[in-house]
Amino acid sequence: MMEFTVIAFVFGLTMGSFLNVCIHRLPLGESIVFPPSHCPQCHTAIRWHDNIPLLSWIRLWGRCRHCLAPISLIYPLVELLAGLLTIQVLWHFGPFWQNLGLIALGYAFIILTFIDFRHYILPDVITLPGMGSGLVLAWGGWLHPPLADFTSALMGVIAGGGGLWAFGWLFQKITGKAGMGFGDVKLLGMIGAWMGWQSLPFTLFFASLLGSIVGIVWMVATHRNRSQPIPFGPYLAGAAWTYLFIGPWVVDWYLGKG
Repeated sequence: MMEFTVIAFVFGLTMGSFLNVCIHRLPLGESIVFPPSHCPQCHTAIRWHDNIPLLSWIRLWGRCRHCLAPISLIYPLVELLAGLLTIQVLWHFGPFWQNLGLIALGYAFIILTFIDFRHYILPDVITLPGMGSGLVLAWGGWLHPPLADFTSALMGVIAGGGGLWAFGWLFQKITGKAGMGFGDVKLLGMIGAWMGWQSLPFTLFFASLLGSIVGIVWMVATHRNRSQPIPFGPYLAGAAWTYLFIGPWVVDWYLGKG
């Protein structure tokens, strides 16, 4: 099991390097395939031995070998998160091929989280195919608990995407302010497609609670103006991922079944 864990962690680190490419290029409308990895400052192609996840960043002291421009700490952080997420799924749900879809969902959450924090957008190129693939896999019977069957997935898309859109529309009509971005609507629809409608109450409540706490601390610590937007996508993704591991137990406890 230890050998398999190491392999899974290294696989996650390697995928984390690709996630960094997506996080950097997707908001800019650039291809995630061409050109090969390069320094965003001097545009020099990165050689393979300078592109080893985690190790190269440490060996280069977080700087480009050629222009010495600083390399953001986000790069090794994303790689580490992808590695830890991979072994988290392995340890909790077991080394089964069906869990590859769950790992891919986690990778999508990482991409969306960092893009939303940096650019305040949730790209359709992730959320819409994510929603569609969740429905297709559920329809084909390829998703297994804790992920949804097709009926729960379809209801999750309708209740998640449609319900949040209706709430945002009503909020804007009443207050005259945009309360929810359509990217958040599509992300919740994607969450519903993979995890079913049962995940939505926990996800919305926990995301709102976490977002409120972090937002208040952030505003106090950085003196941000209350009118400045706070991305909600990272909290939706974090809450949905949390639901996979403790959500059903929390719901049972709240209903007095645990």
